[in-house]
Amino acid sequence: MNFDLRTLHFFIVPLVILVSACASTPPTGITIAEQGSFFVGGRKVQAPGVYNPDKSALSIDDGQTFWIDQMYVQYQVPVNPRKLPIILVHGGSGTGRVWETTPDGREGYQTLLLRRGFPVYIVDFPRRGRAGYPSFNGPFGTLAGKPVVENRTGQAGREWAWSRWRLGPRYPEVWPVQQFPMKAVDQFMQHLVPTVSDDPEIISGALVALLDKIGPAILVTHSQSGLFGWLAGARSKKVKAIVAYEPGFVFPEGQVPPPVPLYRGSQPSGTAVTAAEFARLREIPIQVVYGDNIPRYRVAELPADGRRAQVLSSRMFVDALNKQGGNAVVLHLPEVGLRGNSHFMFSDLNNVAVADQLSRFLNEQGVDGR
Repeated sequence: MNFDLRTLHFFIVPLVILVSACASTPPTGITIAEQGSFFVGGRKVQAPGVYNPDKSALSIDDGQTFWIDQMYVQYQVPVNPRKLPIILVHGGSGTGRVWETTPDGREGYQTLLLRRGFPVYIVDFPRRGRAGYPSFNGPFGTLAGKPVVENRTGQAGREWAWSRWRLGPRYPEVWPVQQFPMKAVDQFMQHLVPTVSDDPEIISGALVALLDKIGPAILVTHSQSGLFGWLAGARSKKVKAIVAYEPGFVFPEGQVPPPVPLYRGSQPSGTAVTAAEFARLREIPIQVVYGDNIPRYRVAELPADGRRAQVLSSRMFVDALNKQGGNAVVLHLPEVGLRGNSHFMFSDLNNVAVADQLSRFLNEQGVDGR
């Protein structure tokens, strides 16, 4: 699919889109110069045998060709845009939907960032959502009797998500200071989708392919996609900044710190990358962001205890990178007066203030110019 992105843009008399803000704020228009969607990355697989048009195409694979592992991308470009677009990359059990309207109907990062002048690209990464699943005819993930991916899916249930994503210490309890829109929890849970044999090389490779197509950009990652963002940043000089919301971490081969002790057992501190890949990250301004209500000491609730361990890993990552001359910081939102934020701080009731922290960082790093 080697087509020029310019063939996908359509130029129109500026389109004014009305978007809903919170109830106290009247809707205002955003003028969009370009918008569209496309796919990047992926590969073709062909089943053995000879295609027989006399048989149902939806019941046999024989001789048929399928696309798999592509990434879906939707984009909008405002009038008078900033030079660098922002690529929003969702996390586990989600799709790009998470960056759109918040569960309770307020503006999400998609329109908040458009209002601030950034072209916005939202992805569904390979094997997720609108990117499609490696599914053919017959058992899931099996092409003509041969497994392409494991016939297994994963999903975040309400009870696990409740403590891991910090809606409360455990279901159905809620934190006394909580910014997540709790009245819309069911709407939030409905957006979750299965995880299907995620491959960091395939997903990060698709991000690099996207950067090759659109040019230099800022990556904003969340949770699971933090790893994919580090890999893309290490392998593409077109990544000009990374803001990572509660991600996992990478370290040079042979220098991965020991696992972080948990209340029960331990948690790996990060993933190994080559020394050259880690060194590339020191050239990129990096901000790692955490919300509130994260335990400071070991707790029996494993999902929450794992998040505590992740915070410790973040300090090791930033220290290791900055010792090599990097430019990385960790931002804890309570330290700047934003309290009660969940794992999905960009959807929380104070997401405008969270976006302000993003804007401030990008401005300080000089990557928000027009």
